[in-house]
Amino acid sequence: MRTSPPSSSFRVRPRFRIDVPLSREETRAKLLESFAAEPPGRFEVRPFREFVGLHIAAKERRYWSPRLFLSLEEAAEGGTRIDGTYGPEIEVWSAFLYGYMITGLLGTFSFIFGCVQVFVELAPWAFWVTGAMVLGAVGLYLAAQMGQKFGAWQTFQLHEAFDRAMTRSATEATP
Repeated sequence: MRTSPPSSSFRVRPRFRIDVPLSREETRAKLLESFAAEPPGRFEVRPFREFVGLHIAAKERRYWSPRLFLSLEEAAEGGTRIDGTYGPEIEVWSAFLYGYMITGLLGTFSFIFGCVQVFVELAPWAFWVTGAMVLGAVGLYLAAQMGQKFGAWQTFQLHEAFDRAMTRSATEATP
């Protein structure tokens, strides 16, 4: 049971979805068992009740290193739906989140203020701030894409570990 590898994507956080015939608890146990069978020091596994985080080991981790979050939900037709999301570590993700929030808020407010300036026939200098915030948001997006390209090999390694876990689960489930 192989899923397509995460190819280079324009999405900031590439995703995939797969359904498995096992219950959520069985799926979680099989994933954790398979990830534990990986060579030591390669990955860090952070299990939670409804999701599993697979991270690159600390000694190999860089600013651009991805992590894979596997959300485990019970499917309506039985079995488990696994939603996988690749993304940066939480510290890097937070920096981008706040960057987008700041550029979005300042850009929106400066645009509104610029429109007011035009309405009351003043020099609309606030549009310069709006333009700077748009450039800042584009810069953040390009930085995210660059980090994704730097971390492509590690993303592939995470995906291969997930594929091995799914293959092991499928071979153990068949009689």
